[in-house]
Amino acid sequence: MTGFLLLTVIYIAFISLGLPDALLGVGWPLMHLEFNAPISMAGWIFMTIAAGTILSSLLSGRLLERFDTKQVTFGSGLVTALCLLGFYAAPSLICLFALSIPLGLGAGAVDAALNHYVAEHYQAHHMNWLHSFWGVGATGGPLVMAGVLTENGWRDGYLIVALIQFALAFLLLLSFPLWKREVKAEPSAFDRHETAATSLERKLPKGISYALATFLLYCGIEALIGLWASSYLVQMKQFSVASAATWVSIYYGSITLGRFLSGFLSFRFTNRQMIRLGQTLALIGSLIFLIPTTETMLIGLICIGLGLAPIYPSMLHETPQRFGPVRAKRLMGFQMAFAYTGSTFLPPLFGLAVSQTSLGLFPLVTVLIMLGMLFNTERLNLITHQPSKEELT
Repeated sequence: MTGFLLLTVIYIAFISLGLPDALLGVGWPLMHLEFNAPISMAGWIFMTIAAGTILSSLLSGRLLERFDTKQVTFGSGLVTALCLLGFYAAPSLICLFALSIPLGLGAGAVDAALNHYVAEHYQAHHMNWLHSFWGVGATGGPLVMAGVLTENGWRDGYLIVALIQFALAFLLLLSFPLWKREVKAEPSAFDRHETAATSLERKLPKGISYALATFLLYCGIEALIGLWASSYLVQMKQFSVASAATWVSIYYGSITLGRFLSGFLSFRFTNRQMIRLGQTLALIGSLIFLIPTTETMLIGLICIGLGLAPIYPSMLHETPQRFGPVRAKRLMGFQMAFAYTGSTFLPPLFGLAVSQTSLGLFPLVTVLIMLGMLFNTERLNLITHQPSKEELT
């Protein structure tokens, strides 16, 4: 019963994680008018938040070595709530930038902490379902903002989400006894071997570069498609703006649905098999998207979304198995930092490239990134393995 209650709290926490993510984008059309700021300033605020998120992800391993997961999660949730409340009351653009730094710090720390905890204590299907619940939150945030924009303005949207975050922080505080009673599994022979190898604990393990590259490419392509698919369809394929927006919604819906379905598939397949299946389907989808007919392009975009769905949660869940629990706390944060780096920089870099060429590169770049992901994970599979009994003696 204790484990079930704790898991429920973690599921709620993942919904809450997604709530603030799209608030800035939805509210900015009104925010920039009030602050007399150019429309492009939203990109700089987003980059400031992302910088804080990357930094806290890199430092999350040290935090988890010093504090329990429940303490990091509660503290980060409280900081996030306070920053969102600050956005609600912000009198100037400078205040928004100042609040963006701790907002990013809080988001990165809680994300890395919860993902590590779930990877260590729960089975793979929960990791997929939890990230599906993140999608529920990411969808709910814009709906909250949209519901108040016409009546009371963008500030009320931030206030509502801030109050939800405060409620979550209070719930996390009440759940402390549940975390305390959470029983860790007995260490395996691999764990003991890893712990004994003190000279290697602080070194980056073999294959980590391929893992980091995969996280960067995965989050980069997920964000790149979300940002540029609509423009490609409108400018290169003469879609209406409304139709293109609907297609992008279908793409994100495919990822959310795919993660829900992946939870059931993970009962049958291992993490590595799920990653391979997902990447293969995403690659096939990107190739189908190259075929210039409406029906095939839609099928391709859906396949891409369904294929991308299991990659991120399965990679996270596989981290302790690939590199051992001793290193996993730090490596989880490093992996997520590279993931945020990909989602932050690959879309604008692509924008810079197409400004000198053409948006017609979009499908080809998608295929190339899918191939890059597949190459990196297959190399990672060859390099990483559980040590045999002979290696442990």
